[in-house]
Amino acid sequence: MQNLSIPDSKAIVLIPAAGSGRRMGTAINKQYLQLEGKPLLARTIALFDRHPLIEAIYPIIPVDDFDFCRSEILEKYHFTSVRRLIAGGKERQDSVRKGLAALIEDGYGQPDRPILIHDGARPLFNPELLAQLLQKIADTGACIVAIPAKDTIKEVMHGQITGSPSRDRLWQAQTPQGFRFELLHKAFQQLGSATITATDDASLVAAAGYPVRVLEGDDRNIKVTTPADLLIAAALLDSHKEKSA
Repeated sequence: MQNLSIPDSKAIVLIPAAGSGRRMGTAINKQYLQLEGKPLLARTIALFDRHPLIEAIYPIIPVDDFDFCRSEILEKYHFTSVRRLIAGGKERQDSVRKGLAALIEDGYGQPDRPILIHDGARPLFNPELLAQLLQKIADTGACIVAIPAKDTIKEVMHGQITGSPSRDRLWQAQTPQGFRFELLHKAFQQLGSATITATDDASLVAAAGYPVRVLEGDDRNIKVTTPADLLIAAALLDSHKEKSA
């Protein structure tokens, strides 16, 4: 691990995983699908569990999944950093708001406390980037993991191209997205209601007027959304095992 000046407070991880995964076309929620013999959500939690820079983990899932998640994820894989399960909301920002309320109740609402928000369906994030991410959060208040766009992006309306943004300025947002607690909490107080619907947490924070920095991630950190993504994730996982062997 790099010798960086990390804040005294360890990070809290919120893991939104309350979506139904309709695009996956399965009878169960996608976070419980098997990736090389282990549920997606279990692989995602394992990225942070027992990490020396992580204090606590809060999975945010449908309330009807609580019993299943406890028995088939938390107890089965002996996770020690998960404080409790949080019932997800209708939209992503509703789920994150509930997560923030829970960590405040549990005493993790210190102004400079780093809060990481990571998609439950991103099981291949490289934890070696955590120290760098937390350093940027400490220095600037907000930072996300992202990668430069490789494809040419088109703006399209009614089936017709209306613009071609310069690829040099386009990045694909990933997670974790990290913020000092005070900054994230203020952003949700300002805009986290029905005022706007943000597609990610960085959008909400930026809309509240706070600058958000970027840490370059890697291509492996994909979000598993479709059956094809699951196959790609399995191939990436196998490739990583071969390199580590």
